[in-house]
Amino acid sequence: MATERPQLIGRREFIAGAGAGLGALLLPSGARALARADAVYVTAYKAKDGTYGAAVLTAEGKLIHRSVLPGRGHGFAVHARSGRLVGFARRPGSFAIAFHDAALAAPIAFSTPTGRHFYGHGLFSPDGQLLYTTENDFENAAGVIGVYDATNGYSRIGEFPSFGIDPHDMVLMADGYTLCMANGGIVTHPDFGRAKLNLAAMQPSIAFVDVRHGTLVVRHEPPSELSRLSLRHLAADSKGRVWFGAQWEGGEEGEPPLIGHATPDGGIVFMEVPRETLAGMKNYVGSVAAMPGGEAIAFTSPVGGRMLVVDAAGAGVTSREIAQVCGVAGGTDGFVTSSENGRFQSAMQPMAWDNHIVPFG
Repeated sequence: MATERPQLIGRREFIAGAGAGLGALLLPSGARALARADAVYVTAYKAKDGTYGAAVLTAEGKLIHRSVLPGRGHGFAVHARSGRLVGFARRPGSFAIAFHDAALAAPIAFSTPTGRHFYGHGLFSPDGQLLYTTENDFENAAGVIGVYDATNGYSRIGEFPSFGIDPHDMVLMADGYTLCMANGGIVTHPDFGRAKLNLAAMQPSIAFVDVRHGTLVVRHEPPSELSRLSLRHLAADSKGRVWFGAQWEGGEEGEPPLIGHATPDGGIVFMEVPRETLAGMKNYVGSVAAMPGGEAIAFTSPVGGRMLVVDAAGAGVTSREIAQVCGVAGGTDGFVTSSENGRFQSAMQPMAWDNHIVPFG
């Protein structure tokens, strides 16, 4: 595993980017809402004035805390036992903000080294000491997993290959050391913004990697006719399978499968979904989440305004229309969802919620 010198964002640089709202903003009713909440969730947002931030809410959509970010956020890594929480920049951003706890207190800013940027997702090791992040080695058009020391200011201590291009989301298997990642297969470079540079030669895959040594366990690819199916988001079920949601880059005329599951020894299996139901997703899955016990998996599409829920035991699927839905997380009484129009569950807030919701505590 290669070791590199970390490049931290300077204090003045971060304050300039975040503005006067730097740090946690405890709302007047936040402490009372937190005391009454059975569960809380963290998500990124865009405010009406164009600034970006992170917010903590109850399952009912009550806003508890918020903190300004220096740019658009995307996903979060949470280690509830240690109180560690990290938000990541949306591709091709290079900043990450670590907080001490769900109060969004004591932010620590850090960044990728030269030649890397975040893909927007990460997760902690089971003991909370290491942070793994999906990153782009953009000069070599290769995916890497960055390794950061969460006990030492998130200094970057190494990296290993994602064994694919465009690693986006990832989950840690039950053994605590096998990492499953979705390699979307799309080449990008920050000089070209978010432009997709290799649609005719995409290489999506699901890779299982042993994080103890950074070695490949196995890599699965979809069949050649689905080479433009970018595998993006993941969630694990109660049977040891990792479910994925995909985005089709082959044009509107295609009707590819968008959801399925993978295991190290079982390959990729696409789920059969009724054609009309699948068509409602508009060839786009924006987020995937599991219930706490892994008994059900949800897939959302802000393009189609629809959420699919798969019963992991019986593999049945239900569909629900929800305008502009993308954020989703498992809750105590079902799935918690948010939309780009400001809705979080049944509550409305004056902000546009970003793609993902993560349970915290």
